[in-house]
Amino acid sequence: MPLAIRSCTALSGLLLVLFLLVHLAGVIPALVAPEAFEHYADTLHNSPWHPVGELALASAGLAHIVLSLFKSVQNRQAGNRAKLSSRRDQPLAAFASRNKLIAGLITLNFLVIHLLQLRLHRPGAGHERELLLAVLHQPLSLGLYVAGCLAIGLHLFHGTEAAHRSLGLLSPMNSSYLRSGGRLLAIVIGGGFLLTSLGLAFGEF
Repeated sequence: MPLAIRSCTALSGLLLVLFLLVHLAGVIPALVAPEAFEHYADTLHNSPWHPVGELALASAGLAHIVLSLFKSVQNRQAGNRAKLSSRRDQPLAAFASRNKLIAGLITLNFLVIHLLQLRLHRPGAGHERELLLAVLHQPLSLGLYVAGCLAIGLHLFHGTEAAHRSLGLLSPMNSSYLRSGGRLLAIVIGGGFLLTSLGLAFGEF
């Protein structure tokens, strides 16, 4: 597979990870500081650069999806159908790698519904948390959010290491640090969104 495609896939994925960290930092106040959350949401949505940021984010997301699918097709056409297993006694890593496409599709479905619920029908100032609570109090929506959070975590569990490998940054000297850091990042992001969603659905801590 061309190096440029692997590199672009990795870079778009890393940009999305950066967005997830920023988004998580912005959502947590909905659980612990509602007024701060409403102020943050209102300031963000009325910012003049917000449409540009959304366009850039949508472009990065679309590029990541298209390039990832192209990469999967290329691997299949090249005869790469090996069933991965862990050679480092890390079955979760092998599971995440085997199911990266499924995790990506679950994440995509969650993202589409999430945007339909909270972006296309954006409430007025001061009512962002109210709409978020209304969504999370619906059992089907909550189940989707839980699945989405788990899928994001699983996707990151594999994707962080894969991105560094595609960029040529993974070496025997730093591999253990990158793997540990990537998996910690997956736990922080996936777990952070999961706990925040459950906390809002069942009441503040």
